Amino acid sequence: MEAAPHGFEWPVTVYYEDTDAGGVVYHSNYLKYFERARTEMLRSVGVSQHALLEQNIGFVVRHMDIDFLQGARLDDQLVVRTTIAELKKASLTFCQEIVNPDSKTLCRAMVKVACIDNQRMRPTAIPQAIYMEFSRSDR
Repeated sequence: MEAAPHGFEWPVTVYYEDTDAGGVVYHSNYLKYFERARTEMLRSVGVSQHALLEQNIGFVVRHMDIDFLQGARLDDQLVVRTTIAELKKASLTFCQEIVNPDSKTLCRAMVKVACIDNQRMRPTAIPQAIYMEFSRSDR
């Protein structure tokens, strides 16, 4: 798994609630950071998940490969970098990494996401406007 190049970046501050008894970010919270960055990436191109839900469209994680490389601590200022590695008709693969201010990678993940019809719970095509936006070379 390669580090994600600079596509979309979203800042994260580590709060007390994010840490475990050892004072480092609890592992499952990295997944929350990744999810929030993907949501903010959608929002940055004018897509509201609420609007998608009104159309019975949703994105669901179907696979995740994750490497925890180094822990983050309380008050650390981090950045989640997100790029699209693969775009298909009804799915996409994100490469994501969380870096510290020195650009050292703390955690990285490859996340495969499927677009589904929420009523039928079956795959459906990614809406054309989103597909076109995500097919741009700078994503």
